[in-house]
Parts: sequence; C-alpha cells; structure tokens
Amino acid sequence: MSKRATREALGDEMLQLGEERKDIYIIDCDVSKSCKTQAFAAKYPEQHVNAGISEQNAVGMAAGLATTGKVPFVVTYAVFGSMRAVEQIRQEVCYPRLNVKILCSHGGLTPANDGASHQCIEDMGILRTIPQMTVIMPADYTSARKLIRAAAEYEGAVYLRFTRDAVEDIYDISDDFTIGRANCLQAGNDLTIFANGDTVAIALEAVKALAKEGIHAALYDMHTIKPLDEECVKSAIINSGKIITVEDHNIINGLGSAVCEMAAELGHGIVKRIGVQDHFGESAPYEELLRMNGITWENIYHTAHQLLEM
Repeated sequence: MSKRATREALGDEMLQLGEERKDIYIIDCDVSKSCKTQAFAAKYPEQHVNAGISEQNAVGMAAGLATTGKVPFVVTYAVFGSMRAVEQIRQEVCYPRLNVKILCSHGGLTPANDGASHQCIEDMGILRTIPQMTVIMPADYTSARKLIRAAAEYEGAVYLRFTRDAVEDIYDISDDFTIGRANCLQAGNDLTIFANGDTVAIALEAVKALAKEGIHAALYDMHTIKPLDEECVKSAIINSGKIITVEDHNIINGLGSAVCEMAAELGHGIVKRIGVQDHFGESAPYEELLRMNGITWENIYHTAHQLLEM
C-alpha cells in the first residue's frame, strides 16, 4: 500500500473547498508550510488570514467570523491548537455554540524527532471533555479528505487531528464516512479492536495475523471519539465482551477511556488499552516511538491471545 501523511489531505481538501465555497476561511497560525495551506493562501487570499504565532487570537478571529455566517478553519499544530488555545475554544466557540473548525497537524507521536514539546498525546482527551465539541482523527489520506468535507457541512465545533508522518492508505475513494459512526474494516466474533488515526493500519496487520490462526477479530475505525458510536461499542461489548483499543494518544482520556466508560456502565466486558503509556514522548524515529509504547501489530496480536485465554 502507498503511504501519505494525512496533513497532505488537509491542504488538498481545503483547497478544493475554497474553490467551491466562498464562506470557507482559513486562519493560519504561521505554519502554513507544515500544515499544507500555502496553496490555499495563494489562490484565495481574501479567504485566508495569518494570525501569526497566536493561537488564542486565531480562535477569537474564527469565532468572530462564525458570527457573520462564515465557516472558519483554524490551522496549526495539535499541541498548540488544543492546549494553548483551549480556554478560547471553550469560552468563545463551544459555549456560544459557534461553527468553528480546528484542524491540527502533528498529532500524537508523529512529530517524532521534534520531541515531547511537539508530540501531542493529550489533545483528544482534553477536547472531548468540552461540551459541544466533536473530536475526529482520520486513518488515512482518503478518509481525512472526506471527514474534512463532512466537518465543513457539520454545524458546530469540530476538532480534526492529522499526522505529520506518512501513514498507509486504507480506504478507497468510494468509501463513505459519517461523523459519529465507526467504519467496519473487518467483521469477526471472537474479539473486537477499535482503533483510530495512524493506528488503524497497524491494527489491520494484527487482524490479518490472527485470521491466519482462525481467530476472527472485528476491526473498527473509530475515527470519531466524540460523539462515540455508542451502538457499535455496545454491540461489541455484548457480543464478544473482549475489546482492544489502539490509539496514538495517552491511554488516559482518549479512545480507550471512552470505550471503558461504556463497558463500566454496561457492567460487562474486558477492555485492554494500547497507546501512549501516560508519559511524555522523546526524540526518536516515529516507528521507534510506537514500539516503545507497544503500539505495534505484534503487541495487538499478543494482547488478543491474552484476552482469549481469559
């Protein structure tokens, strides 16, 4: 399979949306080269604002544009767009229910050699606790473009997270995506794996390895962690009761926590969480950082065997 960073989709889809809709605006935080919005700025300068290295101001500008009927997209790095601007996102976007989108590249461990200061492992957990916020991480280039377009049509605040590094292409252009609805990549009754973002391709390798042994694991791309696809999660908990979650995010308060909350409420099922092990990152190649945190197909495979032996 070919590999592309999902931030490439950010640039390509926003360029397409800018051509189709004059109500679409980008508020850049001086990282247009990294976030791939330079072409948009060059082609549609009247729909582009560079707020500089000032994420709080960018969110405020976006909120103001939203009150006039525009559909603004704040574009920056995940570590800054989620945490430096979190007060403004809460107070100026979510509380008044404004139609602002936050598009953030460099999510999770994909900043790799940039180190802990740029590796954002807390963002989805922080933002999913804010009322009226929708939180999404696409799995590949194609799904990223489709979910950006879905966000543009969605009324309300949306946070979308993208990778700096290239990830494997999984989906075909004909595949459909709905905010809040998981995509089933593999059916199975023995156990269920929920993954999102760059970990979906990794989980898919584990599912293939398990299938060779006659173990049928279901795999869902849980691209939206808020609102979570509750019916999908409930069905998995009731049917197999054996769940693995995989995410490029702290195992606390991300996808794994969201699934565990539902299992606790149902009083049924066992959930094993694979993800960043509640510590800061460090400078290293992306694949090595994943390995250090057990975010590998081999660990998913062994965790599945452990679950099935319980």
